[in-house]
Parts: sequence; structure tokens; C-alpha cells
Amino acid sequence: MPQLEETLVIIKPDGVARNLTGEILARIESKGYQLVDIRMVQPNRDLLSEHYAEHEGKPFYEPLVNFMESGPVVAIRVAGHRVIEGIRSLCGATDSTAAAPGTIRGDLGRDWGLPVQQNLIHASDSVESAQREMALWFSS
Repeated sequence: MPQLEETLVIIKPDGVARNLTGEILARIESKGYQLVDIRMVQPNRDLLSEHYAEHEGKPFYEPLVNFMESGPVVAIRVAGHRVIEGIRSLCGATDSTAAAPGTIRGDLGRDWGLPVQQNLIHASDSVESAQREMALWFSS
């Protein structure tokens, strides 16, 4: 049996507000990945500051933290072979306008002309990020 890895996926406030949680979860499951744990969370600034620590001081940091604080999110631990790479591919490009059709952002997202990209979903970008982020979001 191949080694399974886990990753963190977050359905952002825009995805929750637009009632896309089920659609996004269905796409993850349809790909054959396992949903290990799911939590609806109202993230606070402390959690978000730790999560986005590497972006502190960048121009998009405050708008991003404010956006992520604006409503509930769904945090998901997802497992599968090469799941980090696979989920990031499934998400599509960060810029929803440039994201390929067939991806979550390409099919469901768009540019709303706001100071921060509301692009529906976050996915860890490496094994190290996934481990660090899952520890933050699933600590209790």
C-alpha cells in the first residue's frame, strides 16, 4: 500500500457564504481522497496570524486576515497518495480568473474587484506546511 499523506484544506468564508461547501467536498471525494476530519470554525486573529505568519508585513496580509475573519470557514484534513499535489491541482491557480476550467477556482470562483482575492479554498503547499497548519487548525 502506498504511503498516504495528509493535507489541510480550508473552504474560505466566500465558499461557505456562497453555499459551495458541499460542492467542494464532493470534488475532493470524487477525486478519491479521504476526508479524515472536518470542522466548521470561526477563526480568530490569533489563529490566522499563526497560519499566515510568513506573509506578515506584505501588502495583502491585513486584507487577507480581515477576509478570513469575516465569517466561518470549513477546515478539513484530507488524506491520500500525493494528496498535497493533487489537491493543489484540483484547486486551480490562485487567481480565479486565470484558473483552468475544471478546477474549483476555475469553475466556481471569479474576481470580485476587492482588495483581497476571495478564491474559495486554501490548500497546504508542502508536507511541512501541511503538518504545521493541521496542528494549528486541529489542535483540540
